[in-house]
Amino acid sequence: MTVFDPNGDRVGKVRDVLVALRVDTAPPRALGLIVEVVARRRIFVPMGRVTGVDANSVMLSSGTLNLKRFEQRVGETLVLGELLDRSVTINESGRAATVVDAAIEQTRTGDWVLSRLAVSEPGRLGRRGQLRQLAWDEVSGLALPQTGQSAETLIATYRELNAADVAHALQELPIKRRHEVAEAMGDERLADVLGELPEAEQIVILGTLEEGRAADVLEEMDPDDAADLLAELSNVDRDRLLELMEPDEAEPVRQLLKYSEDTAGGIMTSEPVILSHDATIAEALARVRAPEITPALASQVYVCRPPSATPTGRYLGLAHIQRLLREPPSTLVSGALDDLEPLRPEAPLAEVTRYFATYNLVAAPVVDAQGRLVGAVSVDDVLDHLLPEDWRERARRG
Repeated sequence: MTVFDPNGDRVGKVRDVLVALRVDTAPPRALGLIVEVVARRRIFVPMGRVTGVDANSVMLSSGTLNLKRFEQRVGETLVLGELLDRSVTINESGRAATVVDAAIEQTRTGDWVLSRLAVSEPGRLGRRGQLRQLAWDEVSGLALPQTGQSAETLIATYRELNAADVAHALQELPIKRRHEVAEAMGDERLADVLGELPEAEQIVILGTLEEGRAADVLEEMDPDDAADLLAELSNVDRDRLLELMEPDEAEPVRQLLKYSEDTAGGIMTSEPVILSHDATIAEALARVRAPEITPALASQVYVCRPPSATPTGRYLGLAHIQRLLREPPSTLVSGALDDLEPLRPEAPLAEVTRYFATYNLVAAPVVDAQGRLVGAVSVDDVLDHLLPEDWRERARRG
């Protein structure tokens, strides 16, 4: 089938459909189309870009495409390339059959699913058998196995979940399986998931990793999360892991470990968005667009004298992004500063909570006695310390 962009220009030809099989009888979700463009290059087009399908063509919502050559990942299945000619069992009769075609359709929620299969039953004396159309759940043999599933495949089924949901899913697995999945995850993904697990679970999983790998994962964690985790370890284990970390990654964590965990210094992050006194509003807005910055930390930028890494030079003030959005991009951030009194690192949690409530904030600066910015507290850090220690476990149990 030919693929067209919104202007009616030809993009290429559909060569296959990529789906994600599931472990139960639910129809697989169609992830996207494999489209062949110029020079026989095959690219991936997400199903969310498809606005219409008829008997001869596919229409896309945008003419902008990612021309990176398609590379299939673990847990992804090509309908034409891998499902056709697969043997299945018809549930009603128990007879064997062969898949000869498949149908995808759009649900009321807008998702596309592989809803039906055309299967051929073997005929007698070598003759072609009966051709039947069946719903996906009327056959068996194609879903992901409930047992013997590789960790890579399971990780692939978690790919689109956020870290908190993956953490919930991990806790439902047997301990051995949980550790296998953690071992197979990439460092960055595992770091995000660890930050959403109860501390006891974090310690257990970290302890199953080889020390060098554990240090790599700690480097990928937010400094405050890494400090919280290391604070629960013995002094010997903590010092050994800090030594294995890259010095520039370990230093912010060491600084945070100096503060009591129930103070502003103990719950802050040492990596807020920091700008120099001559930075423009355009620069500030560009900085907070970075995907790794949380929404809470992206709500404010902090202006300081050099150096710009914590602990900084003299703290000059903070600017709210909402305020900056109303100002010309070429003007200086320092002209739109709020003179809000910052928190001190030793401020107890009760004082931090009152501070947030008084000024209706989602993030706040932390400045030491020398007038240097040492970090920022975000509202999620405050909530994490106000809730009971086992709040994640309670949420998992409903």
